[in-house]
Amino acid sequence: MARGRFLCFTLLILSLVFPIERQAGAQNDAARPPAAVSVFGDSATKEVAAPAESAAAVSDTAAAQMRISGGDLLNISVYGVPELTQDVRVNNGGDVYLPLIGYVQLGGLSLDQAQTVIENRLREGEFVRNPHVTVFLKDFVNQSATVTGEVNRPGVYPILGTRRLLEVLAAAGGPTGRAGKTVTITHRDHPEEPVKVNLPADLAKSPQDNIEVLPGDTILVNRAGLVYVVGEVQRPSGLVMDNNEKLTVMQAIALTGGPTSVAAMNGAKLIRTTASGREELPLPLKKMLSTKQPDVDLKPDDIIFVPSSLGKKAAKRSVDSIMGITQTLAIYRP
Repeated sequence: MARGRFLCFTLLILSLVFPIERQAGAQNDAARPPAAVSVFGDSATKEVAAPAESAAAVSDTAAAQMRISGGDLLNISVYGVPELTQDVRVNNGGDVYLPLIGYVQLGGLSLDQAQTVIENRLREGEFVRNPHVTVFLKDFVNQSATVTGEVNRPGVYPILGTRRLLEVLAAAGGPTGRAGKTVTITHRDHPEEPVKVNLPADLAKSPQDNIEVLPGDTILVNRAGLVYVVGEVQRPSGLVMDNNEKLTVMQAIALTGGPTSVAAMNGAKLIRTTASGREELPLPLKKMLSTKQPDVDLKPDDIIFVPSSLGKKAAKRSVDSIMGITQTLAIYRP
């Protein structure tokens, strides 16, 4: 009987103790911050919740590759010392001014390197014992590249982490129909040494040309040479003539569908811009077709004008009016 009472008493004690322990454990679990990071305080290692990443924050990989430069806005905080938390703009010399330690040179450093430099200054000056500094890049003014020339959306685009030419051109809407096959990249640190890259039809299949783009780069998509065919042809248009590609008068006429039934074949002319001005050269297309007259090689910005045989007014159309027509033509890449 006494043994039974002892057993009941033991079970009662266990039922009272274990729920308290489980409840305490649940409270401890609830109190434990999620995604904790180690932060060094004055006496011991503590755990605090990692700050939530803002929508404007960059990825850890991108941030590790970025370098601080003049104009960037930094958020600098010291764990346990809220008075030292501040937003500071990097001056053109790469310096920032911080309480207690004065001016600090951060230009050209990564965020991790900047944190180490500030921690060392605080420790060496005995301002903070075992300081833990965090540096966030809030506004990366100079972490961008300028894309100009023959792209659909010229402008300034951020360069966060490793970015290659294909990605940057895609962000700028891709090359226009007037784009040539060369891209010139000028680096901020070496503007006297521009890099020229061929732009193949499929840049993804040409990895050697898909070079890395650096912050501060200027990317110029060069314009291709254009030859215009206007007047009495089936499809008046502009023809893209890329570097080192040969195009003749007969080829241009063929690419635009050939002359219409009312074309004045022997009244055509070639309008060419030279150093001394515009020249008008006769083009006897009928003789060229019968090989009685040699074909003529074209140059960028040449205009072939094929008049109508129905009236003298069209045949005497002024050069200025012909030049105006070229601005409205569709561009065709052979």
